[in-house]
Amino acid sequence: MEWLNYHHLLYFWTVAHAGSIARASQELRLSQPTISNQLKTLEASLGHRLFERQGRRLVLTDVGRTALRYADDIFRTGRELQQALKGIPTGERLRLVVGVADVIPKRVATLLLQSAVKAVPNLALLCREAPLKQLVAALALHELDVVLSDSPAPEDIRVRAFNHPLVDCGVAFLAPTRLAHLRRGFPRSLDGAPALLPSMGTAVRRSLESWFADLEIRPDIAGEFDDSALLEAFGAQGMGFFPAPSLLSREIAAEHGLVLLGSTSDVRERFYAISVERRLRHPAVVALAQAGSARLA
Repeated sequence: MEWLNYHHLLYFWTVAHAGSIARASQELRLSQPTISNQLKTLEASLGHRLFERQGRRLVLTDVGRTALRYADDIFRTGRELQQALKGIPTGERLRLVVGVADVIPKRVATLLLQSAVKAVPNLALLCREAPLKQLVAALALHELDVVLSDSPAPEDIRVRAFNHPLVDCGVAFLAPTRLAHLRRGFPRSLDGAPALLPSMGTAVRRSLESWFADLEIRPDIAGEFDDSALLEAFGAQGMGFFPAPSLLSREIAAEHGLVLLGSTSDVRERFYAISVERRLRHPAVVALAQAGSARLA
């Protein structure tokens, strides 16, 4: 019986998707000569050439394209097997390992994940918080099932990732009662007023800065925060006004006794689920994406 060497098939599959042996060697952490030799061995065992050179580029042959379609199916099935068995040692709980970008407000992450928790009974939810690039790298290694982010996957990371929009909403501005007078003449009233803003590394901060500049508004920045919960706490203590996703503004205002100064649709808060597969398989991730589609409809 002839056996297919799946290590060699993996090298072929990685080169085909990466577009070159050099990029594949970085992803696989193997030397280029090693990968090249393994490809030749695979071609010899199959009796067909899988690539041909066109200048400096490697291009799939007709047989190579056929082999790639089968390889895609094989490795997709392998991922499905991993997902089916992952985290179910007793047959009772399905594990969902989520990477949450550290710039996402905890309220937003909770809102997004509620749909997954409600859809899958006895779900074991594991959340990992880190910078987005670190999470996408872990996603590529199948250490995570999905990543929640306030922006699409970075283009400078050589990972084949798919972005699934979950939320797209405007921004509301909340303030303690001592600043309730800022409602008059909003948004011009924000000029010179004490402001608490998200850190510069967030997508919403960049949008806010552009919006302020367009309207020639220069708030007095009293604080900048990585943690949205800490920002809310200081806002509740009267330190200044602050932005919040419009879909959560009433909840935040009611909890802290804040007033709504106004809102804008020119600044958008967007949140995404990032996966390494176009067709989602994990039932909790499917529920997460479906809930996002319903919000965007």
